[in-house]
Amino acid sequence: MIRKFVTTLGLAATLALPLSATGAAAEEKTEFSVCWSIYVGWMPWGYLSDSGIMKKWADKYGISVDIVQINDYVESINQYTAGQYDGCSMTNMDALSIPAGGGVDTTALIVGDYSNGNDAIILKDKTELADIAGQNVNLVELSVSHYLLARALDSVGLSERDLTVVNTSDADMIAAYGTDDVTAVVTWNPLVSEILEQPNATKVFDSAGIPGEIIDAMMVNTETLADNPAFGKALVGAWYEVMGLMASGDEEALTAMAEASGTDLAGYKAQLDSTEMFFAPADAVTFTESGDLPKTMQFVAEFLFDKGILGEGAPSPEFVGVSFPDGSVYGDEGNVKLRFDTTYMQMAADGAL
Repeated sequence: MIRKFVTTLGLAATLALPLSATGAAAEEKTEFSVCWSIYVGWMPWGYLSDSGIMKKWADKYGISVDIVQINDYVESINQYTAGQYDGCSMTNMDALSIPAGGGVDTTALIVGDYSNGNDAIILKDKTELADIAGQNVNLVELSVSHYLLARALDSVGLSERDLTVVNTSDADMIAAYGTDDVTAVVTWNPLVSEILEQPNATKVFDSAGIPGEIIDAMMVNTETLADNPAFGKALVGAWYEVMGLMASGDEEALTAMAEASGTDLAGYKAQLDSTEMFFAPADAVTFTESGDLPKTMQFVAEFLFDKGILGEGAPSPEFVGVSFPDGSVYGDEGNVKLRFDTTYMQMAADGAL
């Protein structure tokens, strides 16, 4: 599964957790584990483990970090939320709706990238976004594809009331597009690239139209991080060592990531082209400290609230507090459960790890 496959069942199971849930037990310890799933921006986690880079950094701080690939994206977040992992790769939207919405205090330790074209709306035999009105639109419901659609519709004065959303698994999307009944889809790469090979397919909007809004990060349990700074330092140090390899065009590393993701080097590079990777920690810090991030999280919170997935019984989009590096908070300051903190990325930028 790819990072954005969010099922109603998975969300329901997670949101049924008591709001007092705190995820991984917070205490001083030396053994940690994080999980991740297949997506262009998260392939470095597998390479970190396989190459021994993670072990090198963990040894430096006298700890061990187990990196576990989970093939079901939502299941990886559910397991993190239930406390089985200390960290997990996920989008900003899913971090807010699942662990944070479920009461697990979570910190964005590494802001790795944002989608800059990987997610797209494709129409059959139509060429303008406004042509989507009145159509059935196939997408993974309650995912960032759904969010992308909402933001796109707003840009042309339309809303979801002007069309019909048809929940469709990512695994079925290409086959669905090939049928006569399906005329509009919202999906992500590599599916986007495959569908656009059809002569009747036109991309009418993509995530480059909402830059910086679909964010991919390594989220970790806030209390665990606070009690174990070595955990944060080791993860961040290992991550940016791999970012350095990628930025330099290291073909051994890039090929390994490509093959692990089911494509070749050219295919992986094509996906990277539509992903704004923050190879340098300073760039990640600048992005995370930008005044645009609070606006993005407000958009996300409003979308989640509108869909009824911002925590059980949420009375408003501000139910869950989201804190930012400057100390400001969007939402309830008494219920801050999602934190964007640049402390460890700044250490990497300063060469202080």
